[in-house]
Amino acid sequence: MTDKIVIHVIDDDAVMRDSLAFLLDVNGFKPQVYESAAAFLGGAGLAALNCVISDIRMPGLNGVELVRKLKGEGSSCPVILITGHGDVALAVEAMKAGAVDFIEKPFDDAVLLGAIRNALDALPENQTGSSAKKEAAARLAELSPRERDVLQGLVAGKINKVIAHDLSISPRTVEVYRANLMAKIGVRSMSELMRIALAAGL
Repeated sequence: MTDKIVIHVIDDDAVMRDSLAFLLDVNGFKPQVYESAAAFLGGAGLAALNCVISDIRMPGLNGVELVRKLKGEGSSCPVILITGHGDVALAVEAMKAGAVDFIEKPFDDAVLLGAIRNALDALPENQTGSSAKKEAAARLAELSPRERDVLQGLVAGKINKVIAHDLSISPRTVEVYRANLMAKIGVRSMSELMRIALAAGL
Protein backbone atom coordinates (compact mmCIF):
# COMPACT_ATOMS: atom_id res chain seq x y z
CA MET A 1 0.00 0.00 0.00
CA THR A 2 2.75 2.45 0.89
CA ASP A 3 4.97 1.23 -1.98
CA LYS A 4 8.08 1.79 0.13
CA ILE A 5 7.64 5.50 0.76
CA VAL A 6 10.85 6.90 2.24
CA ILE A 7 10.50 8.34 5.75
CA HIS A 8 13.48 10.34 7.01
CA VAL A 9 14.16 9.90 10.74
CA ILE A 10 16.35 12.42 12.58
CA ASP A 11 17.27 11.75 16.20
CA ASP A 12 20.53 12.01 18.13
CA ASP A 13 19.52 8.98 20.24
CA ALA A 14 20.72 5.80 18.48
CA VAL A 15 18.23 3.58 20.36
CA MET A 16 15.31 5.79 19.28
CA ARG A 17 16.59 5.86 15.67
CA ASP A 18 16.81 2.06 15.56
CA SER A 19 13.40 1.66 17.17
CA LEU A 20 11.73 4.04 14.72
CA ALA A 21 13.52 2.49 11.74
CA PHE A 22 12.29 -0.98 12.77
CA LEU A 23 8.71 0.27 13.27
CA LEU A 24 8.67 1.96 9.85
CA ASP A 25 10.26 -1.01 8.11
CA VAL A 26 7.76 -3.57 9.42
CA ASN A 27 4.91 -1.25 8.39
CA GLY A 28 6.02 -1.06 4.77
CA PHE A 29 7.98 2.19 4.77
CA LYS A 30 11.62 2.69 3.87
CA PRO A 31 13.39 4.47 6.76
CA GLN A 32 16.45 6.68 6.25
CA VAL A 33 18.09 7.61 9.56
CA TYR A 34 20.30 10.56 10.53
CA GLU A 35 21.91 11.48 13.86
CA SER A 36 21.47 15.22 13.33
CA ALA A 37 19.59 17.79 11.25
CA ALA A 38 22.89 18.77 9.62
CA ALA A 39 23.50 15.17 8.51
CA PHE A 40 19.98 15.04 7.08
CA LEU A 41 20.34 18.34 5.22
CA GLY A 42 23.68 17.19 3.82
CA GLY A 43 22.47 13.76 2.76
CA ALA A 44 18.87 14.08 1.58
CA GLY A 45 17.67 15.49 -1.72
CA LEU A 46 15.26 18.14 -0.44
CA ALA A 47 13.22 18.32 -3.65
CA ALA A 48 11.46 14.97 -3.37
CA LEU A 49 10.94 14.36 0.33
CA ASN A 50 7.85 12.39 1.41
CA CYS A 51 7.93 12.84 5.18
CA VAL A 52 10.38 13.73 7.96
CA ILE A 53 10.20 12.61 11.59
CA SER A 54 12.52 14.58 13.83
CA ASP A 55 13.26 14.88 17.51
CA ILE A 56 12.68 18.44 18.65
CA ARG A 57 15.72 18.78 20.94
CA MET A 58 19.03 17.91 19.27
CA PRO A 59 22.56 19.29 19.32
CA GLY A 60 23.10 21.86 16.57
CA LEU A 61 19.97 22.59 14.55
CA ASN A 62 16.87 21.70 16.58
CA GLY A 63 13.49 20.54 15.24
CA VAL A 64 11.98 24.04 15.06
CA GLU A 65 14.99 25.43 13.20
CA LEU A 66 14.87 22.46 10.82
CA VAL A 67 11.20 23.16 9.99
CA ARG A 68 11.99 26.83 9.36
CA LYS A 69 14.93 25.91 7.13
CA LEU A 70 12.89 23.46 5.05
CA LYS A 71 10.03 25.94 4.65
CA GLY A 72 12.53 28.69 3.80
CA GLU A 73 13.87 26.52 0.99
CA GLY A 74 10.36 25.99 -0.38
CA SER A 75 9.93 22.37 0.75
CA SER A 76 6.32 21.23 1.23
CA CYS A 77 7.49 18.02 2.91
CA PRO A 78 5.47 17.28 6.07
CA VAL A 79 7.54 17.30 9.27
CA ILE A 80 6.36 15.40 12.37
CA LEU A 81 8.18 16.29 15.57
CA ILE A 82 8.75 14.01 18.55
CA THR A 83 8.72 15.99 21.76
CA GLY A 84 9.45 15.40 25.43
CA HIS A 85 6.85 16.31 28.06
CA GLY A 86 8.36 19.74 28.74
CA ASP A 87 8.71 20.69 25.08
CA VAL A 88 5.07 21.43 24.20
CA ALA A 89 5.69 25.20 23.94
CA LEU A 90 8.54 24.48 21.55
CA ALA A 91 6.33 22.09 19.56
CA VAL A 92 3.62 24.77 19.26
CA GLU A 93 6.27 27.15 17.95
CA ALA A 94 7.26 24.48 15.42
CA MET A 95 3.66 24.09 14.24
CA LYS A 96 3.45 27.84 13.76
CA ALA A 97 6.62 27.53 11.67
CA GLY A 98 5.03 24.80 9.54
CA ALA A 99 5.38 21.38 11.21
CA VAL A 100 2.30 19.21 10.56
CA ASP A 101 2.19 17.42 13.90
CA PHE A 102 3.95 16.78 17.18
CA ILE A 103 3.86 13.65 19.26
CA GLU A 104 4.70 13.57 22.95
CA LYS A 105 6.94 10.83 24.36
CA PRO A 106 6.25 8.15 25.30
CA PHE A 107 3.91 7.43 22.39
CA ASP A 108 2.10 4.37 21.02
CA ASP A 109 3.35 3.07 17.68
CA ALA A 110 -0.19 3.45 16.29
CA VAL A 111 -0.17 7.18 17.10
CA LEU A 112 3.01 7.77 15.12
CA LEU A 113 1.84 5.62 12.19
CA GLY A 114 -1.47 7.48 12.17
CA ALA A 115 0.33 10.83 12.10
CA ILE A 116 2.48 9.66 9.16
CA ARG A 117 -0.53 8.45 7.20
CA ASN A 118 -2.43 11.69 7.88
CA ALA A 119 0.58 13.72 6.73
CA LEU A 120 0.95 11.67 3.53
CA ASP A 121 -2.81 11.72 2.82
CA ALA A 122 -2.85 15.51 3.08
CA LEU A 123 -0.10 15.92 0.47
CA PRO A 124 -1.92 15.51 -2.86
CA GLU A 125 -4.97 17.66 -2.35
CA ASN A 126 -3.68 20.18 0.23
CA GLN A 127 -6.85 21.80 1.45
CA THR A 128 -7.01 25.44 0.39
CA GLY A 129 -6.14 27.92 3.09
CA SER A 130 -9.52 29.67 3.06
CA SER A 131 -11.61 26.49 3.38
CA ALA A 132 -9.36 25.17 6.17
CA LYS A 133 -9.70 28.50 7.98
CA LYS A 134 -13.50 28.51 7.67
CA GLU A 135 -13.79 24.95 8.93
CA ALA A 136 -11.45 25.65 11.86
CA ALA A 137 -13.28 28.89 12.76
CA ALA A 138 -16.62 27.03 12.72
CA ARG A 139 -15.27 24.45 15.16
CA LEU A 140 -14.05 27.21 17.53
CA ALA A 141 -17.33 29.14 17.34
CA GLU A 142 -18.90 26.95 20.03
CA LEU A 143 -16.35 27.95 22.67
CA SER A 144 -17.29 30.20 25.58
CA PRO A 145 -15.23 33.40 26.04
CA ARG A 146 -13.34 31.80 28.94
CA GLU A 147 -12.62 28.60 26.96
CA ARG A 148 -11.27 30.81 24.16
CA ASP A 149 -9.04 32.62 26.68
CA VAL A 150 -7.61 29.26 27.82
CA LEU A 151 -7.11 28.18 24.20
CA GLN A 152 -5.21 31.37 23.42
CA GLY A 153 -2.94 30.65 26.40
CA LEU A 154 -2.30 27.14 25.09
CA VAL A 155 -1.53 28.46 21.59
CA ALA A 156 0.95 30.87 23.18
CA GLY A 157 2.70 27.77 24.60
CA LYS A 158 1.84 28.54 28.22
CA ILE A 159 1.49 25.82 30.85
CA ASN A 160 -1.74 25.48 32.88
CA LYS A 161 -0.26 27.21 35.94
CA VAL A 162 0.70 30.31 33.92
CA ILE A 163 -2.69 30.43 32.16
CA ALA A 164 -4.37 30.15 35.58
CA HIS A 165 -2.31 33.06 36.91
CA ASP A 166 -3.06 35.20 33.83
CA LEU A 167 -6.81 34.56 34.11
CA SER A 168 -6.95 34.67 37.94
CA ILE A 169 -8.38 31.16 38.17
CA SER A 170 -7.00 27.90 39.60
CA PRO A 171 -4.88 25.46 37.56
CA ARG A 172 -7.58 22.84 38.16
CA THR A 173 -10.17 25.15 36.58
CA VAL A 174 -7.86 25.60 33.58
CA GLU A 175 -7.74 21.80 33.25
CA VAL A 176 -11.55 21.67 33.25
CA TYR A 177 -11.81 24.40 30.60
CA ARG A 178 -9.14 22.66 28.55
CA ALA A 179 -10.98 19.32 28.67
CA ASN A 180 -14.28 21.03 27.80
CA LEU A 181 -12.89 22.98 24.84
CA MET A 182 -11.15 19.89 23.44
CA ALA A 183 -14.45 17.96 23.66
CA LYS A 184 -16.37 20.80 21.98
CA ILE A 185 -13.87 21.09 19.13
CA GLY A 186 -13.74 17.30 18.81
CA VAL A 187 -10.01 16.72 19.27
CA ARG A 188 -8.12 14.22 21.42
CA SER A 189 -4.58 15.54 21.33
CA MET A 190 -2.73 18.81 21.76
CA SER A 191 -1.38 18.58 18.22
CA GLU A 192 -4.89 18.34 16.74
CA LEU A 193 -5.98 21.26 18.90
CA MET A 194 -3.02 23.38 17.79
CA ARG A 195 -3.59 22.56 14.13
CA ILE A 196 -7.20 23.79 14.29
CA ALA A 197 -6.39 26.85 16.40
CA LEU A 198 -3.58 27.90 14.07
CA ALA A 199 -5.71 27.26 10.97
CA ALA A 200 -8.36 29.56 12.48
CA GLY A 201 -5.73 32.27 12.87
CA LEU A 202 -5.51 32.30 16.67
